Amino acid sequence: MSISALVLLSAGLDSTVGLALAQEAGVSIRRALCFDYGQKAAKMEKKRATALAEYYQIPLQIIDLPWLGDITHTALSAHSAAELPDVGLEELDSVASVTLASAHRVWVPNRNGLLINIAGAFADSAGDPLILTGFNAEEAATFPDNTPQFSQAITQSLAFSTEVQPLVKSYVQALNKIEIFQEALRLNVPLPLLWSCYRQGPKHCGHCESCSRLWRAAVANGQTALIEAHFEEIPHA
Repeated sequence: MSISALVLLSAGLDSTVGLALAQEAGVSIRRALCFDYGQKAAKMEKKRATALAEYYQIPLQIIDLPWLGDITHTALSAHSAAELPDVGLEELDSVASVTLASAHRVWVPNRNGLLINIAGAFADSAGDPLILTGFNAEEAATFPDNTPQFSQAITQSLAFSTEVQPLVKSYVQALNKIEIFQEALRLNVPLPLLWSCYRQGPKHCGHCESCSRLWRAAVANGQTALIEAHFEEIPHA
């Protein structure tokens, strides 16, 4: 009998490939959750998450958290006048001097802690022992709530606050973006349905850190032609 799960689906590369890998491993994903917390890209994330949920034949629930947008003062919030940071390809591995500062400028207060606890309520209600995320090795370098330690800690917390005691797991936790993109190709993930940009669209901006990471992964896999039409501008060094 396969284990059941729900997935946090932002429509980005990581959460989508994590979903596909879980299905390949025989996990029965019974629900996807997509969150609107006032981020600039919320409209596109919800649109693409809806399309991906239909593609993978998984029921999708969109959860609005407008108050989180109201208390978020960094550049990721649609209410903020702050400019989103642009990160060039050659800066992606400059953790101390560039990407830590970028992470600070797009930080949302306790976002992943909150989203996983909401997912914990759904898991507890439905009896799902697994909560799937898109946490990965590359973003764990600058976002502490993407690390294995965070997943372990919040799993321990949920053991006290739920009866089902779900495990928080990412099937891409040990992978960088290049490796995740490689898995996307192997699994025939519908790349045109992804939304990995911090901005609202209609195309990937090509300037933000998330766009640069996706593009670098495509370059490393020799597959930029698959996503080039979905970029407003090509990321540059």
